[in-house]
Amino acid sequence: MGATIRAYAPGDEEAVVELSLRAWAPVFRSMEQVLGPEIFVRLHGDWQAFQERAVRDVLIDEAMHVWVAEAGRRVVAFAAATLYPERAMGEISMLAVDPADQDLGTGTALTEFVTAWLGEAGVRVAMIDTGGDPGHAPARHVYEKAGYTQIPIARYFRAL
Repeated sequence: MGATIRAYAPGDEEAVVELSLRAWAPVFRSMEQVLGPEIFVRLHGDWQAFQERAVRDVLIDEAMHVWVAEAGRRVVAFAAATLYPERAMGEISMLAVDPADQDLGTGTALTEFVTAWLGEAGVRVAMIDTGGDPGHAPARHVYEKAGYTQIPIARYFRAL
């Protein structure tokens, strides 16, 4: 991996939002295929606006710890984590790698970096959650390479 991992800085915001939207485009396409357009629109509306807001909210959330991976002076990935000290657990709640920089080990390195930070912060269990649909397959691969164990969870949706 040729990227350097460092703490997020406010000047990274636009790069993080833009790479996130590129990274998650295939995920949202997959979710729309799996859920169908009716439920997908009810859950996300305009998925880009929905996801942009979610990323910006994470970046300003004081409970979140955020890092970026930088290669050639450009931000190519980011991750956000939070601690749940009452459960001695930490969660990597968001992770995205720019599609142009995927398959270079950046996602795994960032996952391992944040996991190590969680351990140093005193948690005993680290968690990441992702989808089981085809669009999330690359994420599942990264998390498994980083030593995480998948537990299947069934989540059902119904339009009302």
